[in-house]
Amino acid sequence: MPEKKSFKTGGAADAAPLIIRSAELETVCGITSRLPENTLPEYAFAGKSNVGKSSLINALVQRKALARTSATPGKTQTINFYCVNEQFYLVDLPGYGFTKISESVKAKWGQMVERYLKKRGQLKAVFLLVDMRHKPTSDDCMMYDWIIHNGFRPIVVATKQDKLKKNELPKAKKLIRETLHMEEGDVLIPFSSETKAGRDDIYALLTG
Repeated sequence: MPEKKSFKTGGAADAAPLIIRSAELETVCGITSRLPENTLPEYAFAGKSNVGKSSLINALVQRKALARTSATPGKTQTINFYCVNEQFYLVDLPGYGFTKISESVKAKWGQMVERYLKKRGQLKAVFLLVDMRHKPTSDDCMMYDWIIHNGFRPIVVATKQDKLKKNELPKAKKLIRETLHMEEGDVLIPFSSETKAGRDDIYALLTG
């Protein structure tokens, strides 16, 4: 098994502000597609359907609809590469956990994502999104363990932070850490696409 890649941060204050000068969807890879021959660093984002991956990517690149949100869970069946500032890529992985997708399609998605995680030398980190309002699902736990198995310590982003009261946040963070069996040094970032809370902490990881 490869050595696990991990990220640690001292906080957003330790990094220079990230100014978004350009952002574009550069490559879309389906199940049978070859991965692009990129040389810039890549940061991948995984999460169940409707956890807010598209909203998070739009918040990071400061665009309203670069990553298209969908009312149909499980619709995204591709790996999408967004080039930012011609310096790095944000990579949107297919959502998981949607029951109406056939097992054969799920298996093909899994093979596609595994191929990406194992063979991508320029992949610097994998962000796993979970819904902060709820206990991580069995699919979340499975994905967390699977990312570790493929050589990365996931950076957990707890979305929809604005839906909780301030005094509910510590309990929610504790539940996520315990359910996923996160280690002491693993990074957990509460995030809101509405208020942009947590965005600077993610920027610090992208530029640190």
